[in-house]
Amino acid sequence: MTAAGAAMVTVAAGLGVRAVAGGDVAKYAGDALYTVLICALVFLAAPRARPAVAAGTALAVSWAVEFLQLTDLPADLSRHSTVARLVLGSTFNAPDLFWYAVGAGAAWAVAAWGRLGPRARWSARRTDPVTAPRYRRP
Repeated sequence: MTAAGAAMVTVAAGLGVRAVAGGDVAKYAGDALYTVLICALVFLAAPRARPAVAAGTALAVSWAVEFLQLTDLPADLSRHSTVARLVLGSTFNAPDLFWYAVGAGAAWAVAAWGRLGPRARWSARRTDPVTAPRYRRP
């Protein structure tokens, strides 16, 4: 449920950025959010995935789609389908690769914090033999 909610929030954030900002801000924020959305979808498909694996997978998919734009396939599909244009884009832009990495890093940070939030850190500290409190037997 968390991954589905994250996907919806990410789409809403992307639409909000597009409505409020324009130009390069909206474009590059959209690139980062594209990778965040893919990461949320990875968690939706594989809920037990580690944050680094999910973020790395999202980054690899984002980069693969961007490099696919060096061929004519995405541009041809984009002319016939709005969905293809939104998912595949149409033209290669090298700075997008950086912004995908920013999105993957942000997704990793949020997922890692969510997995190891304050409660998880506290309970891990209690069960870790090195940091667990020591009790003496009477």
